[in-house]
Amino acid sequence: MNDASLTATHDPIAETRKWLEQIVIGLNLCPFAKAVYVKDQVRFVLSDATTPEALVEELAEELILLRDTPAEQIDTTLIVHPEVLTDFLDYNDFLDNADAAIEALDLQGILQVASFHPQYQFAGAAPDDVSNYTNRAPYPTLHLLREDSVERAVAAFPDPDVIVERNIETLDKLGIEGWTRLLGRNDMPPCH
Repeated sequence: MNDASLTATHDPIAETRKWLEQIVIGLNLCPFAKAVYVKDQVRFVLSDATTPEALVEELAEELILLRDTPAEQIDTTLIVHPEVLTDFLDYNDFLDNADAAIEALDLQGILQVASFHPQYQFAGAAPDDVSNYTNRAPYPTLHLLREDSVERAVAAFPDPDVIVERNIETLDKLGIEGWTRLLGRNDMPPCH
């Protein structure tokens, strides 16, 4: 299934919510996600960008909105962009643009961008290594986070370094097929 038919037959925001609920929160991959999600402080944005330039403009708008909105209303934002940067290497290269936008808006130390992609691959990891699935989402997604929220969450967690190890163990037990089954997707983009 190509990217165009994938987005035509699926609801990227609904699938991202399902991923957040069943994978990120359901498997406790991020012990900090549930609190903001149940308080309805997660903003979901479906980008219609078809070029990296359009996406960086939308990213800048969302960074400003997040900066100017109290955390009690929006603590974090997920920009789902199914029409651009579908190739992981292009997406990974784009993250420098995301950092540049934060710097241009003078938001270093205030906001940060985390990355999720259907073909996410950590440096040095094989494409089918289950550890990659800790950062795999149904669609390319930019996750905007408040630095102070991250710091508070990490401070409240006894040993945040254990999170990564525990996540890999969880995914090892679940397996790639289990991960796909949880999402109810048989047409996930191939891992390459």
